[in-house]
Amino acid sequence: MTYDFDTRTISDLLAQGSHKWSTFGDAIAMWVAEMDLGIAPEIRDYLVSAAQRGTLGYLPPREIPGIMNAVSTWLGQFGPAPDPERMFLIPEVLSALRITITQFTAPGAPVIVPTPAYMPFLTLPGEYDREVRQVPSIFREGRWELDLEALEEALTPGSLLVLCNPWNPAGRCLSGPELDKVAAVVERRGARVFEDSIHAPVLIDGTYVPYGPRSAATRAHTISAISATKGWNIPGLKAAQLIFYNDDDTARYAPLDNAWSSPTSTVGARATKIAFEEGRDWNRAVCSYIAETLRIVENRVRAWPGVRMAHVEGTYIAFLDFSEAEFVRGEEERARKEAREPKGAVAAILERANVALTPGRASGAGFEQWARMVLATPRAIALEALDRIEGLLEAGA
Repeated sequence: MTYDFDTRTISDLLAQGSHKWSTFGDAIAMWVAEMDLGIAPEIRDYLVSAAQRGTLGYLPPREIPGIMNAVSTWLGQFGPAPDPERMFLIPEVLSALRITITQFTAPGAPVIVPTPAYMPFLTLPGEYDREVRQVPSIFREGRWELDLEALEEALTPGSLLVLCNPWNPAGRCLSGPELDKVAAVVERRGARVFEDSIHAPVLIDGTYVPYGPRSAATRAHTISAISATKGWNIPGLKAAQLIFYNDDDTARYAPLDNAWSSPTSTVGARATKIAFEEGRDWNRAVCSYIAETLRIVENRVRAWPGVRMAHVEGTYIAFLDFSEAEFVRGEEERARKEAREPKGAVAAILERANVALTPGRASGAGFEQWARMVLATPRAIALEALDRIEGLLEAGA
């Protein structure tokens, strides 16, 4: 089957009134990690038929094993498949992080987050009065790498490492050898790991290697979460999966399952099964489409003076450094003369190019002039955004 991902225009998306496309007026919205490329026809047909039948009641427990089997089987193509009996429904991946913090670490245990990070990883632990220790990663030759020495220094016995793989917004798919080095550090420091794999279904030219099932050590200290929401564009359906790798963690969580799983959407849970079983062709097609967009973006950015970005192996997110761009340096100079804080690159891009990106500062300290750009959008829209930003770069200070 062929799919047309080019049908929607900026006007169409502005008219639909989503959070992403209504927050910044008529700006091109590239700041929320969701697709503007529609959904798989299999999921669309299910949603329409469910509405027509009126089957929108509570999810029968007998359906849950089938959903978990579908997710487990899909994950099995990348490594050892998790045991479906150690998997649970939750409404979103961030629920899994909340569960891990509150139920599997001691009160006051710090949370260690490699940066650049998915923004809520830096703020959510504060809901539980937890210290967040940011560990800046290494940007070397157009590629992000974890700083293992710094991670070892930050980790303490009982602390929690948040591992995002594929890595939002760095675009990396961490390799097996890298993950094994992380595991060795975690074991030496007596810590635990929360593994966010929500972008595992969004592979560009990288390979997803699951961390949790790699070894006896990782199975003992890891709690993972995954969802179909990114790879099949259904974040509003509110369904994800919590994964344990040992009996002790599973038994500890089981009495809490009903409380945490009850907000999960019935249609989201059922759509998850459809996505992982029937929607693979659509997912492969949309990833190929996004890969071509990213190739164009990377080639264009190479020619932008004072701007750099990493190659994207997984996710549909580019993380761009505008620190040396002339318009940024000009604004910093004006701010010094006027004794005020300079506007960040993202604010200038919104104001002067009418493109809405995520401020880099939300991904960690030291990224004030970086920007996160979501590229799961029709290619004509991505090209229009690039043209607008290039116009700003050409205009200079």
